Amino acid sequence: MAKTPDMSKMFQDMMASFPMDTSAFQNAFKTQAAFGEKFSKVAIEAAEKSTEITAKWTKDSLAKLADMSKAKTDPADYTKAITDFASAAAEMAAENMAAFAEVAKKVQMETVELMLAAGKEVSEETTAAVKKATNEVTSVAKKAATAAK
Repeated sequence: MAKTPDMSKMFQDMMASFPMDTSAFQNAFKTQAAFGEKFSKVAIEAAEKSTEITAKWTKDSLAKLADMSKAKTDPADYTKAITDFASAAAEMAAENMAAFAEVAKKVQMETVELMLAAGKEVSEETTAAVKKATNEVTSVAKKAATAAK
């Protein structure tokens, strides 16, 4: 019977003939993981703050609703209670929307800062990798030129 060729050995031999510095890939992965952690932190903090705002808004709205739903002796008091509730609800909406806007503004600023930092770091890593590759190619070219003489 025919023996099945060992493809993994063939690929190992092939990859060994193309030596490669994997530290660049490892560093890129570590950098990406660090930025992912920072972006996650920004998103989680924003979600926490938004949840706090929503919970407070709900609690305040329920308190106002409880005040409005109390029994009144005079029918005109019901109209006043509904008007007061509507006014308070509009005021709470404006305040809470402003609070949400502040959270969004903070997230936007932190995200821009992270993106700028990421771009700067990638640029620095790329420059270092290109310099290293240039030096290696120059060294190999000099050796080849010396050997050809």
